[in-house]
Amino acid sequence: MSNYLCTFSPIIMNHDNRQAATDLHLKKSLGQHFLHDENVCRKIVEHLTHMPGMHLLEVGPGGGALTKYLLSWQDIDYKAIEIDGEKVGYLEKAFPQIKGKIILEDILKAEKPFAAHFAIIGNFPYNISSPILFKALEWEPDVTEIIGMFQKEVALRIASGPGSKVYGILSVLMQAFFKVDYLFDVHQNCFTPPPKVMSGVLRFSNLNNPFGINNKRRFIILVKAAFNQRRKTLRNALKSTLPAEALTDPLMNKRAEQLSVADFAGLFKKYCSE
Repeated sequence: MSNYLCTFSPIIMNHDNRQAATDLHLKKSLGQHFLHDENVCRKIVEHLTHMPGMHLLEVGPGGGALTKYLLSWQDIDYKAIEIDGEKVGYLEKAFPQIKGKIILEDILKAEKPFAAHFAIIGNFPYNISSPILFKALEWEPDVTEIIGMFQKEVALRIASGPGSKVYGILSVLMQAFFKVDYLFDVHQNCFTPPPKVMSGVLRFSNLNNPFGINNKRRFIILVKAAFNQRRKTLRNALKSTLPAEALTDPLMNKRAEQLSVADFAGLFKKYCSE
């Protein structure tokens, strides 16, 4: 894992980004912390696979820290979704070319923004970062890639493997459909106001459903039930979720954190698949 990224010298900070972060009204209810470090902004965008003609959704553009770089890609179909009307007004004034490309809506209630395959990028609000990933799972057949910033603790959890104490529901669900890479840390001082925690940037690359999971809703139910009682063996945690014959499976002697993603997929296909 790479060292955290943040440049503390004010000389290379972009004034416009800092001024935007200072001038915009912060709404704690929306978990807003504005990224002002240009090196971090560029590095996040550089990790996104840029392909001519691609469709791209930016989630929560806020003060436009990433937006200005994404709008410079004139060979893509770009859209942004933002719940805060004040930020939409600011973005349309700061970046006139964004007009007509912003959806004023809650990402968690939004319809799929493109009829074709698309990528997602965003500095996700920490208070809804997990629900955003569940939304991405809903759209997964059409989502080619996700680049997202999370609270570091959450990012590490999502990227962790079996046997880890932080391995859990999102670890299994996201890794069942995406290759998950922890890219780099981001220090608190890269934000206005500084959050109380470190951040981490993840990349999710779609694996095209390698386990052949044919009912995502049922798979989610299985994984959630297993981890909701993670101290118990699967025989006890899943006795009301799986059919009786499944409880004799040798995997039932293990706890959820001991199972690989492939193990969960195998259980699903054997006992829950349509």
